[in-house]
Amino acid sequence: MTTLTIKRADGILTVQDMGRPGHLAQGLSRGGAMDRRALLEAAALLGARAPLAAIEMAGGGGQFSFDAPTRIALTGAPMSATLDEEALRWNATHLIAPGQVLRISGARAGVYGYLTPAGGIASEPWLESRATHLTIGIGTTLSAGDALPCNDDPAPGRPAYGLAADTRFEGGTIRVIDGPHTALFDVEVLEAFYATAFTRGPRGNRQGVQLAAEPRFTTDHAKGLASDLIGPGDLQMTGDGVPYVLMAECQTVGGYPRIGTVLPADLPIVAQAAPGAILRPRRVTLEEALAATRTEEAELRDLATRCAPLVRDPATIHDLLSYQLVSGVTAGDDLERD
Repeated sequence: MTTLTIKRADGILTVQDMGRPGHLAQGLSRGGAMDRRALLEAAALLGARAPLAAIEMAGGGGQFSFDAPTRIALTGAPMSATLDEEALRWNATHLIAPGQVLRISGARAGVYGYLTPAGGIASEPWLESRATHLTIGIGTTLSAGDALPCNDDPAPGRPAYGLAADTRFEGGTIRVIDGPHTALFDVEVLEAFYATAFTRGPRGNRQGVQLAAEPRFTTDHAKGLASDLIGPGDLQMTGDGVPYVLMAECQTVGGYPRIGTVLPADLPIVAQAAPGAILRPRRVTLEEALAATRTEEAELRDLATRCAPLVRDPATIHDLLSYQLVSGVTAGDDLERD
């Protein structure tokens, strides 16, 4: 067993995996990573068959060390990272030796960065998941001095891999499918909603993200609306017509009208939108939504095909002279001696 030590925590750090699906009837939302694609990227880079439990870093990182050689993957919102003052590439894997200090600073874009050990964090699972669920008090935020058990790296000698940077960290278009309450909104309200470029508002957390704009999107047909099942991606309107996209730790039932639901494939765009980023909803049909739907297993396989061995820049290798750069050199008299 390998130990990951938190030497300093600068952002909101929690242990996250893919969450706890299947417990809505007991009032427990899925939870898990806000940017699920980041955990799939980490698994692909590390050569894992399934996503691993990782540290989710909201806003900023910290300082970390391991007591055994361990590969890590750095994915999600790009952050500046160094290992003993040597700059590290984001969206890539790196080998951390005992005694080395990994430093991760604030996000350069986006909100949530992820530090994934190659063996995965091995804290005690609850309902088959290690995910911290802050809303209902499962687990807690990490702080300096915390030590996390990790499974040993199954292949510490595996070469480093990198993955081309994604573009989901600056806002963008989010596809929305009609929901059970769409028909409660007048046609003019729907047209105005889909013609609006929203700003990611200042209010947002693991439960939901505010979409800010001057117009309000209300309906007179939602009075007495009964509470029913809700989930991540639902676009819920408050009483004054302000939309919120429900996220990983949203409640399981609600009585506010929902104008539609963001496709799961586009939820990482919402999760990674920092306050002020522009989000543009685009209405899609059921057929378009189904065509855009892929299983996370299929997405992991696709990401694995796009990972490539990491080529290091010699200018950044502080111990370059310790490497054997040329092999097979002889005195040149081989044929004479033969």
